[in-house]
Amino acid sequence: MIQPAVSGPTQLQRLSVLIAVAFVDMIGLMMVFPLLPFAATDLGATPEMIGVLISAFSIAQLVSAPFWGRISDRYGRRPALMIGLTASTLAFAVFGVANSFWLLLLSRLVQGAGGGTTPVLQAYVADTIEPADRAKALGWLSAATSAGVSIGPVLGSAASHWGKMAPGLFAAALCSVNIVFAWRWLPESKHTGGATPTRKPVWHAAWEVLRHPTGLVPAFVWIYAVGMLALTCLTAVLALFLKDEFGVTARTIGIFFTYVGILSVVIRAVMLGPVVKRVGELRAMRLGTAILIAGLLLYPAVTGLWQLALIIPLVPMGTALLFPSTTSLMSRYSEPSEVGTTMGVAQTYGGIARTVAPLMATTAYQRLGHSAPFLVAASIVALVALLAVRLKPGHTADLPEPGVVA
Repeated sequence: MIQPAVSGPTQLQRLSVLIAVAFVDMIGLMMVFPLLPFAATDLGATPEMIGVLISAFSIAQLVSAPFWGRISDRYGRRPALMIGLTASTLAFAVFGVANSFWLLLLSRLVQGAGGGTTPVLQAYVADTIEPADRAKALGWLSAATSAGVSIGPVLGSAASHWGKMAPGLFAAALCSVNIVFAWRWLPESKHTGGATPTRKPVWHAAWEVLRHPTGLVPAFVWIYAVGMLALTCLTAVLALFLKDEFGVTARTIGIFFTYVGILSVVIRAVMLGPVVKRVGELRAMRLGTAILIAGLLLYPAVTGLWQLALIIPLVPMGTALLFPSTTSLMSRYSEPSEVGTTMGVAQTYGGIARTVAPLMATTAYQRLGHSAPFLVAASIVALVALLAVRLKPGHTADLPEPGVVA
C-alpha cells in the first residue's frame, strides 16, 4: 500500500482526489474525440482536414506542457490544474456549439493547451508520495485515465441522441463539476521555500537519439516513438474507417472505442505482468511489436463486424506489451543520473509521433485508399522492429524480473 510522504493519510487522500480529477477529465476528452470525424464531416471537412484537427491537439499539448511545468513550479500545482481544467471546459463548450471547421480547430487547440498539464499531475504525485512508492502511484493515475478512455466514448455516443451539441456541452458541464470538486478537495501540494534546481535540458539527449539511432537506449526511444506513431495512425482513421466500411454512426462509434479501452485495461492488468515475468522485457517488447504489426495488417482484410471484433484486440495487446517493456528497458539501461532526461526525450519523440501520425494517416486514407494508413503504419513499425531484433539478450541482460513496468 502506498505510504504518504507527509503526516498520516492526508496525502493519500489528496492522491485519491487527484486520480478522480484525472479520471473525470479523461471522460470528458473521450466523450468528444470519437465524434470529431463525424462533426467535421458534417461541416464539409475532408479526411486530411480531420487529420489537422487531430494533430492540433498534440501540437498545442507539446508546446504548452513545458510552460505548465514552469507555472506549477513558480505558482503552485493547484493554480496550474485549475487553469488547465478551465481551458478544457471552454474547449468542450466550443466543440458543442461549433458551426464551422475553424471553431472545431479552436476547440482542439484550447483543449490541447489545457491538456498540457500532465507534468503538473506527475509533479503533484512527486510532491505527495515517497520515492519508493511513486511508480505505483503513477500507475494508479495511468489506470484512472485508461478507465476514463473506456467510459467516455459510450457517454459521448449516448449524449449524441439528444443532438449534435449535447456531447460537447455535457462534457463541459462534467468538467465544470470537476473544477469545483478539485477546488474544494485538492489542496496545494508544493512546499514553498528553497531554490528550484536547474534542470538539464533534454535537447542534447534528443539530438543524440538522431545521431546514434542504433545505440542501445536510442533504439528503445525509436521503438517507443514508432509504436506510438502506429497507434495514433490507427486512432486517427478508426472512426472514418468504421463509418465508410461498416456504416458506423456517431451514435454507435462509442462502443468500439470503449471495447478498445476495456481491452487495454484488462490486458495490462491480467496479461502484462505474467508475460514479462516469464519471457523478460526484451522478448516481451519483440512480441508486442510483432502483434502490433499483425493487428495493423489484418484491419484492411476484415469483411464483417464479427471478424473485426476478433482483430481489434491485437493492437491493444501489442501496445500493452510494447510500451511498458520499452519504457522499462530505457530506464534500466540509461545512466542513473540521466533516467529523467531519457524519459523526457522519449515523451518528446512520442509527442512528435502523435503530431505527425494523424496528418500522415488521413492523407493516406484520402489519397491512397482506406487500407493505406494501416499498411503504411505496419511497414514503418516493421522497419524499426529490425532494431529490436538486432538487440541481443546478452546486451540487455534479459532478466526474468522486470525493471519498471508501468
